[in-house]
This record gives sequence, C-alpha cells and structure tokens, in this order.
Amino acid sequence: MSEINTKLQSDVPLLEVQSLTKQVADLNLDANEPLVIVNDIHFAIKSGEIIAIVGPSGSGKSTLLGLLAGLDTPTKGKVLVDGQDIFRLNEDGRALLRAQKMGFVFQSFQLLPAFTTLENVMLPLEIIGVADAEPIARRVLERVGLGRRLQHYPQQLSGGEQQRVAIARAFAPSPRILLADEPTGNLDRHTGQQIIELLFELNQEKGTTLILVTHDMSLAKKCHRLLQLEGGQLQTPATA
Repeated sequence: MSEINTKLQSDVPLLEVQSLTKQVADLNLDANEPLVIVNDIHFAIKSGEIIAIVGPSGSGKSTLLGLLAGLDTPTKGKVLVDGQDIFRLNEDGRALLRAQKMGFVFQSFQLLPAFTTLENVMLPLEIIGVADAEPIARRVLERVGLGRRLQHYPQQLSGGEQQRVAIARAFAPSPRILLADEPTGNLDRHTGQQIIELLFELNQEKGTTLILVTHDMSLAKKCHRLLQLEGGQLQTPATA
C-alpha cells in the first residue's frame, strides 16, 4: 500500500467533539437509570486526517459515527464542523450540511436497487444541484475501476464492486469529511484490502478527512490515529 499523506492541511480542527453524551432509556432497568451509549467524549480532527474508531461490539462506535454526522442527536454535548455546532441547526439544516460537506460508506452498501451504477453515483450530485452530475459520476466510477459497469444494477455486481460504487457515490460530491462504518466488514480479505487501498489513495488525491469505524486492526493501524471506545467511553487515544 502507498504511504498515507502525513502532511495535514491545517492545525485548526475541521471537526471537534465536546462533552458528547448519548443516553437512552434502558427497558431492562429502572426508568431512572438510563443506558449510557456514549459518555462525555472529547476529541478534535484536523483536515486531511485519517482516524480509526475501534472497540468491541456494543462499545458505541456506530452511535458515535451517527452523532458526528448529525443523523442522531446527543443527550448533551457538541459536534463542531468548521466551528459550527451542527446541533444548533434544525433537521433540514443538518441535512444540508451533510450534503455539502460529508460523504458516507456503509457496511451494507445501501445502493438503490432500481438505479444503475451511474445513477446511484449521480444521485447525491443531483440532490445538491450539480449541473454536470453525469460526467462527474462517470469520472469517479472510472477512477474506482468501474468504467465498464455504468449501466449495471447493484444485483449484477459483486460485493467488492458494490462497495466501490458506494465509495464513488460518497466521493463524487468532493466531501470534506467521509465517514465509513465497517467499510470492509462484508468483504473477503483480498477485496477488503483493495477497498482500504482505494480509500487511502482517494484521501491522498482529494485531501478528504476519513473517519472509519472498524474491527479490522490491519486497517486501523494504517490510520493517523486510533480512537478506542470501551463501554461508550473514549480511552487514551493511541497513535497508529
């Protein structure tokens, strides 16, 4: 694998988390004892960094990723993107911020089955009003090695190809932040390694900040930093 880009773009945090906490009612306990999923988390991420969020199942990794994206709301605390507290925005405002600044890669791909490869990648561009969505989508799909699969539907693609479409869809709008939840979780080892290399290459080319939830320590150790979660609490971050 190529060396990752260690020249970060700025000392000013692109994303900052302050006292982030998420609690829900625990149906198995007294109503006065909520279940704490994420507990008083603080950290900052610079533009261009690659961060791995690691920890055992049930440690709060995916919940934290949803909070960073504003897809979930915290019990207390802040998530600042470019200095803006995303939870001071209403739901429409957070959706607009995601469309303008964030991309997503999901373990289950979440491609639209009735859309072709090309249409799946064009969709986020069209949502934000990009006039030349089709040529941009074609270029990104060429970049991820799917230039001959433009008119194929998701069910006609292998798992690795579907994940490449998901990555192309995420990168097409040139997001500043890309969040990935177990991006190699449903792939065999060889295909997973190809996806890791692709993500890191796109980080180098685009300067996109990557935040990856993963159980794959071979992936995590290649990142700039690890954020270790245990029982919803952030342990002392280790350097990769």
